[in-house]
Amino acid sequence: MADIVKDSEEQELFGHPKGLFYLFFAELWERFSFYGMRALLTLYMVQEVFKALAERDTATAVVYASYGSLVYASTVIGGRISDKILGMRSSIFLGGILMALGHFVLAIENNIAFFLALSFIIVGNGFFKPNISTFVGSLYKDGDTRKDSGFTIFYMGINIGGFVAPLLCGWLGETYGWHYGFGLAGIGMLTGLIFFWSGIKKNVFGNNGLPPNPEIYEKKILGIPQKTFVPIVAFLSAPLIAYILSSYKAIANGESFLGDETIVGLLFKIIGVAVVLYMAFIMFNATLEERKKLFMAVLITFFMTLFWGFHELSGSVITLFASRNVDLSIINASQTNALNSMFIIILAIPISLLWAYLSKRGLNPRTPYKFGLGLVLAGVSFYILALSGGSANENGMVPMWYLFAMYFIISVGELFMSPVGLSKITDLSPKRIVAFMMGIWFLSSAYAFQIVGFISKQLAVESTEANVGGFETLNVYIDGFAIIAKYSIGAGLVVLVFGPLMKKLMGNVH
Repeated sequence: MADIVKDSEEQELFGHPKGLFYLFFAELWERFSFYGMRALLTLYMVQEVFKALAERDTATAVVYASYGSLVYASTVIGGRISDKILGMRSSIFLGGILMALGHFVLAIENNIAFFLALSFIIVGNGFFKPNISTFVGSLYKDGDTRKDSGFTIFYMGINIGGFVAPLLCGWLGETYGWHYGFGLAGIGMLTGLIFFWSGIKKNVFGNNGLPPNPEIYEKKILGIPQKTFVPIVAFLSAPLIAYILSSYKAIANGESFLGDETIVGLLFKIIGVAVVLYMAFIMFNATLEERKKLFMAVLITFFMTLFWGFHELSGSVITLFASRNVDLSIINASQTNALNSMFIIILAIPISLLWAYLSKRGLNPRTPYKFGLGLVLAGVSFYILALSGGSANENGMVPMWYLFAMYFIISVGELFMSPVGLSKITDLSPKRIVAFMMGIWFLSSAYAFQIVGFISKQLAVESTEANVGGFETLNVYIDGFAIIAKYSIGAGLVVLVFGPLMKKLMGNVH
């Protein structure tokens, strides 16, 4: 075993463990598949799956929000199973296979297959996403100063995949057929798995990512080893999730016993209440200093959830806005999903250099101010879209540069908030509950999609017309964007006003 570790440590490339670059390409292609599919998803539902419904925008909003919430919530379960049973390698393979299966099933022109495909992607993402990021950290020893730059390289792979995928899958899907685009996303996922498998065969990971306890890995349940039992349960859970996702019919027609509430929405409300009660219990038993920092950790998570709730509208309402009311010339509506990743790639290094420059002069803003500015920038980006109505032509189409400006500004806001948020959660949480707080942080993205679903339903345009658009939709969208801008800027200003108090609560955490 010592020889294996030694061999893996000696394999370096550009000053980093060689395994980093295999994980880089595996994640790049996984994100290619995920964002390639996401770029097509809303348009596909509106124009194909629900095209016969007058409430097609509402049905799309319900399914998209439920899908997004479950995709991120599944990472909490998948990460836990990996920690206890499978280990990172097996979890990544299982997740990748399920996601590839989901993408290929999407290529089948059938509504039942559609919901089943989304379910496979949800379950697969739960195993893949939390483990490949953790795998990167496992390649470095504690205190290794290269770890931060290693994660920066890895993060770049995510955004390269997020940039290229909508361009290729969007072009293929809208030019030759939706299912060709979905099929290309599936090929991307398989390509990522091939890179990962190649790294294992070349022993670039050493003994990292193996099952944590071989006895538990082989332990039998109902006569089946857990290493086999878990994939079987994961596969069989997909039809149940597909049924939950398909509950859009009753909601869109006003026939649900839950009223306007989805099963997923109700589930997340119950989880939310449970989390709040448990956090209250934790704070009651914490010291005063711990209580202050935990309060700040909860606030940071709340504001990040709000930001992602507005940001993730890019895959739903903003894509529909681009399709119906933006005068696109060089790209199509699904390809506009590449703009955020493009600006992240362009801006990530300059903004990180800006923080370093300000730090040397003692002017680097504390976390509350960065969060406040990020929310203000998100609001400004939507205000720009709200102003676009004044430049609409006689067909209700607005110039494309408004969309580019919006994505540029919200990407700056993302870089103000997202990179620092995760590290601050670990700094502000007592060591005994760091894992729990990290789970809450990841759940925040799931709750963000509940915000996406709520907003998308408010901005739904109910029509059976194949090419609905013009001023009918433009007025709905710009009014909605103005309201979003007001709430986002307002939240940001609240954070900035109370910044000094929040600084005091954070203590020595910058």
